[in-house]
Amino acid sequence: MQFLSDSHGCDGWKGEMAERIRAFDWSLTELGPLAMWPASLCSTVQLMLASPLPMVMLWGRAGYMIYNDSYSKFAGGRHPFLLGSPVELGWPEVADFNRNVVDTCLAGGTLSYRNKALILLRDGVPEDVWMDLYYSPVANDEGIPSGVMAIVVETTEFMRSERLRQEAENAYRADNERVRLALNAGALLGSFVWDVKNNVLSGDERFARTFHYPPGQDLGNLPQAYTESQIHPDDLAWVNERVGHSVQTGEPYNAEYRVLRPDGSYLWVLASGCCEFNEQGKPFRFPGVLIDIHERKTAEESLLKFTRNLEQRVADEVGARLAAEEQLRQSQKLEAIGGLTGGVAHDFNNLLQVIAGNLHLLARHEPDNLNVQRRVSASIAAVERGAKLSSQLLAFARRQPLSPAVCDPRQIFEGLGELLQRALGETIQINMQVVDDAWRVHVDRNQLENAILNLAINARDAMNGEGTISLSASNVRLDPEFCVGKGLVPGEFVRVAVSDSGAGMPPQVLAQAFEPFFTTKADGHGTGLGLSMVFGFVKQSGGHIEIYSVVGEGTRVQLYFPRSLRPLPDETPLHVPQQRGGHETILVVEDNEAVRISAVELLREEGYQVLTASNGDTAMQMLLEGVAVDLIFTDVVMPGLIKSSDLAAWAKVQDPAVAVLFTSGHTRDIISRNHQLSPDTHLLSKPYGPQALTRMVRTVLNG
Repeated sequence: MQFLSDSHGCDGWKGEMAERIRAFDWSLTELGPLAMWPASLCSTVQLMLASPLPMVMLWGRAGYMIYNDSYSKFAGGRHPFLLGSPVELGWPEVADFNRNVVDTCLAGGTLSYRNKALILLRDGVPEDVWMDLYYSPVANDEGIPSGVMAIVVETTEFMRSERLRQEAENAYRADNERVRLALNAGALLGSFVWDVKNNVLSGDERFARTFHYPPGQDLGNLPQAYTESQIHPDDLAWVNERVGHSVQTGEPYNAEYRVLRPDGSYLWVLASGCCEFNEQGKPFRFPGVLIDIHERKTAEESLLKFTRNLEQRVADEVGARLAAEEQLRQSQKLEAIGGLTGGVAHDFNNLLQVIAGNLHLLARHEPDNLNVQRRVSASIAAVERGAKLSSQLLAFARRQPLSPAVCDPRQIFEGLGELLQRALGETIQINMQVVDDAWRVHVDRNQLENAILNLAINARDAMNGEGTISLSASNVRLDPEFCVGKGLVPGEFVRVAVSDSGAGMPPQVLAQAFEPFFTTKADGHGTGLGLSMVFGFVKQSGGHIEIYSVVGEGTRVQLYFPRSLRPLPDETPLHVPQQRGGHETILVVEDNEAVRISAVELLREEGYQVLTASNGDTAMQMLLEGVAVDLIFTDVVMPGLIKSSDLAAWAKVQDPAVAVLFTSGHTRDIISRNHQLSPDTHLLSKPYGPQALTRMVRTVLNG
């Protein structure tokens, strides 16, 4: 076998990928050092690098990947990690497909696919794609197939365009069918042509019958004066105006008017046409059709007869529009505050996590020092208050991660009874009313209970700790008028209401009730985030919140949640005994060094074997190199090409799957949709303590 040295076989390679191939340590693969590559492989790589088409070489039984610049763009975030990687490891979601390709071509066969449908992970999300794929064997210097040359041309946009074209053709056929049915049903009352130059009107038999021309009338020369005499006097000027406008401007002609019937009544028709112009730009021909619209116009007139108080209706519409515009301005203001809140929360919670982690470690290392324990307890309490503040800000900003599930309002109220009584005190009476057939809702139960508790505490404070608080849940149907400007779709909702008989709020205070940090309580007795948090949670859950208050009479807050038709989940508890760590290995992926160090120490004290990575890129490289782990404990938001969602996608397709636990102070929707977590996504929010960490790790490891 002849071999080419690196200087001989690689001199002709050009481009970014050529440099990457030369720089890669191929001695770690079955190909061996670049200097030992066979001449056939070197020449094939040179041909591939010069091609404008996306091409990738799969060498050997493992299919080690060597590809050109065009393929690197197709690979997206997986580049450059694919270089030198076995194809089944680089593209795990289509591993079986690629194994068949390698086996077939190494046996001397070829494969080709036109618009092959595949599902690939892109940014951690499965996506339907279509490809033109061509595979052929590549022989070594002895002529034995040793690799596969693949040409990959993505046709996803073409296929989507074809689908749209097909849908358009189907719609076109449907429109033609509707026109044919309309003609068969008699909606077309005739066609006409006006010879503009010679001022001659002609029409078909149906047109002549519509205008009641006498029998035997020459259809090629219809008297225009007679035609005009059959048009309602109130409509004639309008018809002539529309005809003249079309002749002058070339715009389509559409005019609705009434034609006299033999019995003296009138028939509503729609005349449609278009003026045609000659090469000199002069009008010479005006064809058109006449369509029966009598039933529609009759229905419109009937509707107008039942419409009363038009001025009031206009005033109501204007008022609703002004209210909607005001709500839009308020929403935009809250969205701007929310964007700032989300960015600050991530860094703020990271700082709190560093403080909390070290405090817990200090407490463990000094168990007998009472001064240390007392001061650590006070500091941890302050951290928890800071975490609650951050959580309330995220709730207001509609950026908290939710875990919604189908809930029964009656069960929620029954579970809250004792908790509310303890929280509000014995001097407060609680009146609960829930309809027997309350509809189900799809919400985060913990957040809903927290929202009701917040509203109840506000109600207690408004009554100075004495009085009756009424809580209710009822089924309501919201009409379109109510939903205008509220971001709601009319339909069936569950209304949860909390009422008090306290001092009430004046209009100027009521207008600011949902704004963050606004409070009427004395300093040190409230953050002003209670109602803001409730507002954000309700809006994030697809609902609506309203507050009514009258000075001296009290306040009523109403929460609206869309009805869910899905069944209640099986809530049979699974009794999993708490276990300490043992043989499991955990990969901690965290870009904040201080957070990473404290998490590692807490886990090692529990007995776990811990590996670390400072970002997703390093973690993915470790995993692709074969590092075996039982759990990936990863921060959600990190710098680098590989996102935490990419790590989770990789873990999910392994056999067996690798468990993943996310942690974050703010997810930024990287692992969620509109901050709604899927049931198989596990998130530990920062800051967390040792008990929360070990309990969550154990839960995820236990499946």
